[in-house]
Amino acid sequence: MKEIQEFFSNLNSTFFDLTDVIDILLVAGLFYYVIKLIWNTSARRIAWAIVILLIATFLTDLMNLHTVNYLLDRVLQLGFVALVIVFQPELRRLLERVGSRSTVKGIIGLTNGPGPSDSVEAIEQVVMACEAMSKERVGALIVFERTNSLEQIADTGTRVDAAVSQELIRNIFFPKASLHDGAMIIHENRIEAAGCVLPLSENRNLSTDLGTRHRAGVGMSENCDGVVVIVSEETGAISVAVEGMLKRHLATQTLRKLLVQELVGEEKNNRGVFDLIKNRGRKKGGDSDASES
Repeated sequence: MKEIQEFFSNLNSTFFDLTDVIDILLVAGLFYYVIKLIWNTSARRIAWAIVILLIATFLTDLMNLHTVNYLLDRVLQLGFVALVIVFQPELRRLLERVGSRSTVKGIIGLTNGPGPSDSVEAIEQVVMACEAMSKERVGALIVFERTNSLEQIADTGTRVDAAVSQELIRNIFFPKASLHDGAMIIHENRIEAAGCVLPLSENRNLSTDLGTRHRAGVGMSENCDGVVVIVSEETGAISVAVEGMLKRHLATQTLRKLLVQELVGEEKNNRGVFDLIKNRGRKKGGDSDASES
């Protein structure tokens, strides 16, 4: 009997230790996710201010500076509501990621969707369209949706729901077309909407020579995990914005490689992906594709 009680006591102790480890890992993961979420946004400066306040509160308590510590403690207590208001865009983005289409599909076990070959075809059509528009100095703004739903952004434009083709992309962004000033949303390798309005970036570190199209592209990448392709109307330069970072003056091959890496997946599959692109180019008799590669 004593041995049985000792066994269950040890079992409870082991289980308690295991739950502690799980608890610590979950909290650490949550902190890491929140920090990653706000790192490339203007909220980073506010986060640093909060850290400084916490350190100052700890030091004043340690040094027995009671009045200053009391004031700092009250600021931290009353600042919770203010933080919810200040971090509203980031909290909204976090909730959107939790409830995103891909997350829901993963939870309920749905894996049906466009395959890598479909993604490659859509990427190739976008790359060819961007190459042509770059030469013609036609501005473009294209957003590839990933895990974050862009339904609200798509609602600001005109629903298209069409297969991705370079001809359609060039027609939509033709300077005299009614939808050329807005952004195009590509969801599951189909053009979901065009003429959409994107949020402008508030990042003050962006170059002053960037226009509204580029700031909208960066702003969109700050508010979702999508990949944004931008073609400058003034210079014809091609850029890509991902997670608030802007990569400018990309060559066609670099654009293709970057989109494949971001949208198709693992780098080990890239060789097969590019072989597929080349084979399609040969079937179409595309000498230009062969010369680029």
